Amino acid sequence: MASNILVNIQEEVTCPICLDLLKEPLSLDCGHSFCQVCITTNNKESAATQEEKSSCPVCRIGYEPGQLRPNRHLANIAEQLRGVKMSPEGEQKKELCVRHGEKLLLFCKQDGKVICWLCERSQEHRGHQTFLIEEIVQEYQGKLQGTLEQMREKLQESGHLEAEVKERTTSWKSQIQSERQRVQADFAELRGLLDSAEQKELQNLNKEEEIILHKLAEDESELVQQSQLIDVLISDLEHRLEASDIDMLQEVPDIIQRCWNFTLKKPKTFPEQPRRMFQAPDLRAMLRGLTVDVTLNQTSNGRSVRFLQIREK
Repeated sequence: MASNILVNIQEEVTCPICLDLLKEPLSLDCGHSFCQVCITTNNKESAATQEEKSSCPVCRIGYEPGQLRPNRHLANIAEQLRGVKMSPEGEQKKELCVRHGEKLLLFCKQDGKVICWLCERSQEHRGHQTFLIEEIVQEYQGKLQGTLEQMREKLQESGHLEAEVKERTTSWKSQIQSERQRVQADFAELRGLLDSAEQKELQNLNKEEEIILHKLAEDESELVQQSQLIDVLISDLEHRLEASDIDMLQEVPDIIQRCWNFTLKKPKTFPEQPRRMFQAPDLRAMLRGLTVDVTLNQTSNGRSVRFLQIREK
């Protein structure tokens, strides 16, 4: 009866993941408890598969990692059970060979198995190096302890590397963002310079247009006045031709002389196009003929330096 109770208690403090007694147990709101290492690994696996929430390995109810809470009560029970030996019947059964029923006294190095004296003589283990358990146990305890320390060191180193990668990721994101803002600012400045040059050229064209149109207007006014004078002379000549002989001859040399002395004034010559033609640089052709290399290098003090190199293709 006492043995059954002990077994039931052991089941209550057994981790559903590793099936061993709970170590540093953490409990969920659903009531299930797990070893700290086991449930942490479960959280990482959930994050690796990009699941929105982790779920309990037993009942699959979702939970947030922050909801895990230590269970000191289960930790104390599990610790006490580790110090409790099994019943004599169970202990004796555990030390017997499953195949031959003999006591397990030997260790086979080649196969890494605990065997009995009949196993040692069997074809399976014949010729293998075997040692008494009490002779070899200390050696493997030392190996296990050394391996455990190595793995703990590797875990610590892995944590440092992970932190370093996260730090570098944050640093590079910051550098790339700064460089993006720098590029945007540089091109905004270039656009500002282009806009300023455009406005200056348009103002020069407006001034040239104003000067030329003003002179053309003056020439047009002079030509209108000239045409009006010619019309007056033509009208006078027509009236004389239609008048009587006396009226026609009256001061006729004067009118003829005036007509002969009249010189037709031509307007000033202007070019068909503005005197100055603006030739914008072909930026597209320039950029097609050039390759711009921009590199980001990180100096020893952690700062980023931008190198801009322009070369012909």
